[in-house]
Amino acid sequence: MMLRSLKNKKILITCGPTWVALDSVRVISNISTGILGQRIAQDCVKKGAHVTLLEGPVETPLKSQKIKIIKFKYYDELFELLKKQLRNPFDVVIHLAAVSDYKIKNPQKIKISSQLKSLTLKLTPTKKIIHSIKKTRKKIFLVGFKLESRVYKKGIKNLTQKLFTKANCDLMVVNTLNHNKYSAYIVNKNGEILSESKSKNILSKKLITTIPNFL
Repeated sequence: MMLRSLKNKKILITCGPTWVALDSVRVISNISTGILGQRIAQDCVKKGAHVTLLEGPVETPLKSQKIKIIKFKYYDELFELLKKQLRNPFDVVIHLAAVSDYKIKNPQKIKISSQLKSLTLKLTPTKKIIHSIKKTRKKIFLVGFKLESRVYKKGIKNLTQKLFTKANCDLMVVNTLNHNKYSAYIVNKNGEILSESKSKNILSKKLITTIPNFL
């Protein structure tokens, strides 16, 4: 029996935060480091995969001659980059960029004065980028990520059901960082936990050995 692997598979990975504009010089962002996505990209290459990494404005950018790295900063940039890259024949998309859930309804074209006594911002939801991936490429293998403040094993099936349905993910990773304790679960479409990890390095290795079993 031949063991399945990622050798020669073409993999697209997104990682890091996304920005949305507040005014001409300020943004709203999040604290994603992009480290997990960088680690997965490196581990995929070690398994012989061809990797393209869409990397957001992380503090420590990845440097690698073996990985095609394309930088972005803003939510809209990532959306357009993904649409463009999905024209290429990728086998797998691992979408773990921390995408902005909200944007300013009317971002200012000039810098907002810092002398205001108060400032009210009206936020509107952004489009879920992950929902568009399978609509563009129906047969691509899609791994989605869901970060929660707290995760309970008994609730994982309900927690993942909506995203599996709307984004048509093939696998999902549910992860949490609670009091500096990291935990992550790889989950299939039936809501079954395939594995559990207590560090990002272990999760990366488990994920890249799990994906080939479904290809």
